[in-house]
Amino acid sequence: MDIGERLRSLREEHGLSQRELATRAGLTNGTISLIEKNKTSPSVASLKSLLDAIPISMADFFTPPAAAEDKPAYFFKAHEFHEIAPQDADPRPHVSLRQLGRASEHALQLLHESYPPGADTGPEFLSHTGEEAGIVVKGQIEVTVNGEVSVLVPGDGYIFDSRLPHRFRNASDQVCEVISACTPPTF
Repeated sequence: MDIGERLRSLREEHGLSQRELATRAGLTNGTISLIEKNKTSPSVASLKSLLDAIPISMADFFTPPAAAEDKPAYFFKAHEFHEIAPQDADPRPHVSLRQLGRASEHALQLLHESYPPGADTGPEFLSHTGEEAGIVVKGQIEVTVNGEVSVLVPGDGYIFDSRLPHRFRNASDQVCEVISACTPPTF
């Protein structure tokens, strides 16, 4: 997906200038310009701030719209999940957030998250409407919620009000996998 073009198109659809979007998202208009030209890739947290300012969820940003003739789907193969985290050629490790189905069609958003060694959701804390919960299935993840930090390992989990500032980071040398849910699907 061309993140820059998609962001520019949405910004224009909503009648926003780069400056206005930057102000709403707490970023500089230069940053918006660089993202739209695909000269820089936003962190998960920065992209979330931008999309909240439009407003559109990350799920809706990355998930292609359903065709009018599509019938409801109940089962999904692994390759049918939708990647809803920015992925680009940047050599730094990328967080992968693979969504089951279309969040806009459900009251629950389910994700298969993967954090390579050194990956995180960005230096900015995330905050969005809803509740979030997850269980670590592989590796370990450092989770910060409202200033509290915990390192979770397989079998450990978390649940919190997503409006609280939060962040995920893999400080280990192994891939971490998490199965998580968010309701309502606002991420």
